[in-house]
Amino acid sequence: MTFEWLQEPFQYAFMQKAFIGIIFASINCAVIGSYVVLRRMAFFGEALTHTLLPGIVFAYLRGVHLFWGALGASIITALGIGLFSMRKEVRQDTAIGVMLSFMFAIGVLMMGVVRSFRDFSSILFGSILGVTTGDIALTASITVIVLTVLFFLHKELELCSFDHSYGKLIRVKPNMLRYVLLILTALSVVSAVQMIGALLTTALLITPAAAAALVARTLGGLMLLSTLFAIVAGIVGLFASFYLQISSGAAIVINCSIIFILTWLFRLSYERWQVSRD
Repeated sequence: MTFEWLQEPFQYAFMQKAFIGIIFASINCAVIGSYVVLRRMAFFGEALTHTLLPGIVFAYLRGVHLFWGALGASIITALGIGLFSMRKEVRQDTAIGVMLSFMFAIGVLMMGVVRSFRDFSSILFGSILGVTTGDIALTASITVIVLTVLFFLHKELELCSFDHSYGKLIRVKPNMLRYVLLILTALSVVSAVQMIGALLTTALLITPAAAAALVARTLGGLMLLSTLFAIVAGIVGLFASFYLQISSGAAIVINCSIIFILTWLFRLSYERWQVSRD
């Protein structure tokens, strides 16, 4: 049959779980990534993925699921960045640099105790085979939390993203909203770690949203288009991983980059067409 190649991966339970997991992770990263791109917080997303290391090692030493260690480390990083940059004395990018260096150094020291990099390879680089029903349940739970919070705070977050000073003037508590966004970003990043890997998750958070920002005119449109781009990149990446026997995380990230390049070329061509028409 012509479409047998589309059905074949779904004959395997681990691929079924991988497809479900990447859809949930894509939704989480895409909707939060829209705010991250809008607020120019890409460096923050990058920092989160690199500060998971001490949490992962700690969870391994304690014999608990690595997910919880990664989640704890990411939340500590997010709260630390928010605390240090709360006042004007320390800029946010400076706070991010401090927390990134500190957490990563602790992780390196802790890895010296374990002396086995192989034990962490699945969560650092992603693994389709490592996705379990429990991982899917956790990722789905994060999706529910992220979407619920954004539903109730969408107007406030949108206002503070475009005009922080006005938000402060009308008392919508922009500092509190910033903490909420930092924590939601941490949750979204961790939800994708098992699939993409800690070192590549930033791409799923930033690249689809950056591509969508090139053509979207509203925040709602940005979030929807970013989600579509992320899901397409994830699904195509899993097919490529299955048939070409390559890393799923790398395949998904490459697809995200291709979508960004194609969208950028479309935007460039459209602008040139408009200029020539005028």
